Amino acid sequence: MRHHFPIALIFSVCCLLSVEPAHAASPDPDEAQMDLAWSMLWQRFRHPETHLFYDFISSYEDGHHLNHLPTAEEVSRQFPNPCGYGTGMEDSMILGGALLSTLVDRFAVTGDEEVREEIKEVFAGVERCVTVHAVPGFVARSVCPEDGKSVYINSSRDQYTHCVHGLWKYAKSPLCDDEHREQIGHLLRSVADRMIRNVTAENGFDSLRADGKRDPLGISKMWEVQAHEAARLPMIYAATWDVTGEELYRAQYRRYVAQAIEQSAEPSPNSPAYALLQMQCSLEVLHAVETDPALRTKIASCMQYVAELAANRVTHVGRVLASMSEEDRTLLPPDWRTVPEWKESAAGYRIPQWGHYRHVWHHLREAGEASLITLMLPTPDESAFSTEALQTLIAESDYAHQSGCGIVYHLAAYWKARRISLW
Repeated sequence: MRHHFPIALIFSVCCLLSVEPAHAASPDPDEAQMDLAWSMLWQRFRHPETHLFYDFISSYEDGHHLNHLPTAEEVSRQFPNPCGYGTGMEDSMILGGALLSTLVDRFAVTGDEEVREEIKEVFAGVERCVTVHAVPGFVARSVCPEDGKSVYINSSRDQYTHCVHGLWKYAKSPLCDDEHREQIGHLLRSVADRMIRNVTAENGFDSLRADGKRDPLGISKMWEVQAHEAARLPMIYAATWDVTGEELYRAQYRRYVAQAIEQSAEPSPNSPAYALLQMQCSLEVLHAVETDPALRTKIASCMQYVAELAANRVTHVGRVLASMSEEDRTLLPPDWRTVPEWKESAAGYRIPQWGHYRHVWHHLREAGEASLITLMLPTPDESAFSTEALQTLIAESDYAHQSGCGIVYHLAAYWKARRISLW
């Protein structure tokens, strides 16, 4: 059964719930839904001491939303695996980067001064992931709330991509003051310097784990990778050069960019939405800093193709969500510690499997990711973006009973569409 929410219900929920941070309820039903989603995100998915947002909540009961997160002792022994896969401590850095960009868009639309404090809060979490472990330039996936410092040692190029993209968006926005821009420059330098040190032929172009060892899964490899990953390394150098103005990073960017764009021309149509989104983020930075007209045209062409692939994904995911029941879309995850099925990777990483919940979590997230990709073109393209699909997604989402972090991407797509006047 598809779930529809009367406008009156949306208003009443927004009025009754305590919002942190507080925003006045909107008379527009779509924005009212987004205000509710924003409230739920901040109240339930964020931990105030780490300043981070986590992958899912395990309860709708106040005070128990994040009870499932690994303990400091579990993280210290890298249980259940060195990536934190399956635990809810897997993608905080990705979510933080996406939220920095979302807040930049929201401020551009609303001019709401409260956004200045909100983005500082998100930035504090991103900064913690880069600094709390004292491993120069390592971008941790998340931080354990119990002690505020424990991390899993295996990051990925995905974490680095959203970290750098989000910091770059913040630094280039009117929300960023001189103090925070200087801090961002320091963080970007540390990440870029790590890439210069570690991403070498001798290391198999791996950025290395926090313990200095090669990543056995191949997810931290930054060069000689697939088409949707090829622009990640030059993007890190481009963003650092753009924020700091330092020649070292411009030279590194120029070393890789032309080859990266050639490799980016034909990403697989079967690439998941999260991979295409990270590709689009990387290309967005390259297009913004590149000065050669011919190369900029090639970058824009790559971005157009990625948007076309994402538009197809929007249609597919819409069909999947339409087939889900209300009970499906409001599911809570199983206890990852006691699930019956575990998968072991070739590297020996044991990963708890969520069963049917993974299907729901993934598609609610992918729906927002795919819509967002179509909105990131250098020149807005109405033919690539489906307003109707995003409106349906927002209207039929019960944000008071959605346990997955797909909420972040619903918000990101909505405010991006508003910013470029396609909504």
